Amino acid sequence: MKATNLRPQVEAMRCLLCMDAPCSKICKNGDPARAIRAIRFGNEQLAGQWLAPCTDAELAAAEQACIHYDRPIRLRELREQVVAAAPSPQPKAVSLAIDFCGIHCENPFFLASSAVCTNYEMVARAFDMGWGGVFYKTICMEDIREVSPRFDACQESGTSDFSAFRNMEQLSENPHEVDFDILRRLKQNYPTKVVIASVMGKYEEQWIQLAKMAEEAGCDAVELNFSCPQMRLTGMGSDVGQDTELVLFYTEYVKRNVSIPVIPKMTPNITRIERPAMAAFLAGADAVSAINTIKSVTMNSRSEVSGRKIISGLSGRAVKPIAQRYILELAMSPILKGFLDKKMELSGIGGIENWRDALEYIQLGCRNVQVCTAVMQYGYRIIDDLILGLGNYLAERGVSSLESLVGEEVPNFVTPSDLDRDTIVYPKIDRERCIGCGRCYTSCMDGGHQAIAFDPATRQPRIVGTKCVGCHLCRLVCPTGAIGVTKRIPKKK
Repeated sequence: MKATNLRPQVEAMRCLLCMDAPCSKICKNGDPARAIRAIRFGNEQLAGQWLAPCTDAELAAAEQACIHYDRPIRLRELREQVVAAAPSPQPKAVSLAIDFCGIHCENPFFLASSAVCTNYEMVARAFDMGWGGVFYKTICMEDIREVSPRFDACQESGTSDFSAFRNMEQLSENPHEVDFDILRRLKQNYPTKVVIASVMGKYEEQWIQLAKMAEEAGCDAVELNFSCPQMRLTGMGSDVGQDTELVLFYTEYVKRNVSIPVIPKMTPNITRIERPAMAAFLAGADAVSAINTIKSVTMNSRSEVSGRKIISGLSGRAVKPIAQRYILELAMSPILKGFLDKKMELSGIGGIENWRDALEYIQLGCRNVQVCTAVMQYGYRIIDDLILGLGNYLAERGVSSLESLVGEEVPNFVTPSDLDRDTIVYPKIDRERCIGCGRCYTSCMDGGHQAIAFDPATRQPRIVGTKCVGCHLCRLVCPTGAIGVTKRIPKKK
């Protein structure tokens, strides 16, 4: 077969991630579908183990069997790329175990309180597949009646992959006694898994009663949902999370009445998230979860309910940078870092799809991460690559404990006045990889500093050093990764 310029990640993004994938059913010696998922979710270098055993004849037949609206996934070319990129096997297995609020967790990957964990069968299946714990869908004493439809997505036209997800869903529709019985059975049948009840009351007595019921059900901890952005009843959800006094009082009421860890869940729909978090800390909270969804609107008619629209919560990978900003602010807050001889722990939520996303949250100070939207898109099976990728990262770094990564990136964040403004890093064009599309030229001319010249005859761009300010817009828009960097040097006076 001829050499190929196929890019594995781009090709994997075309895959429909079929259930009971025909390509893998044909390949008796390998598992193409598993390899594609590995590539899709950040483990390209490890994907070869599922493609290398496949024969050419098997992969040819698998391509013929591929279910796709366009053209089959090029499995044979994909194998050439990923097998060649495969690293040496790691010398030893690593543990992803970590403690959270004094609770031992086999790994840091939890289901977030949401539609992905609404009954016993769902959570049990997730546990069987390897998830370390669950923040069960929020339990309340109100009559919850959901709308239809209640989801919308921001996605590229013609694709099923979405960058952001909007939901109008509220809390568990089950009677609260049913949910606590589910949690009791989960803890009994999965004693090594972490079972956390998420609850929401309307007034003091309800918060206390629900938290006590969580403790009586054997839950490892209780999360206080101060942050749901679309509650139809006033005085609940994000109405509480935006009021530091209510956060303080409700957290303190619960802490006085239960002995299990108490974890308030923060709303991002506020300017200073550290203020309610500090109130929770002063009330004795053991950790905080952050963030819940961001208030938003989408204008698609497909999300209308009988012709009406509302403001509701946005999640998915588009919110990750915003969520991480809040996590960083919490991690850097003096009072949360242990000003009162106690350190509050963090559980990170927002846009986590692969192990690199999870790692970033851990490096910003989280001891576990909660996943919702990615599970809704791709299923519980993403846990395979979350565990595989993070474990391989630890092995490659020679790190024996996940604990040592918690918060390691926080010291690298400074204020704008502390940044180096006396040096510059110029971009550099790799002629071998440049295809002459001119995207860098267009962006620099219209959105940068007019520092790229373009020869229409040769279709070759050229950096104009006297104009370049080192902003690197060109590097970000290059579709082939042909623009790299040079060494950092002092700016000319």
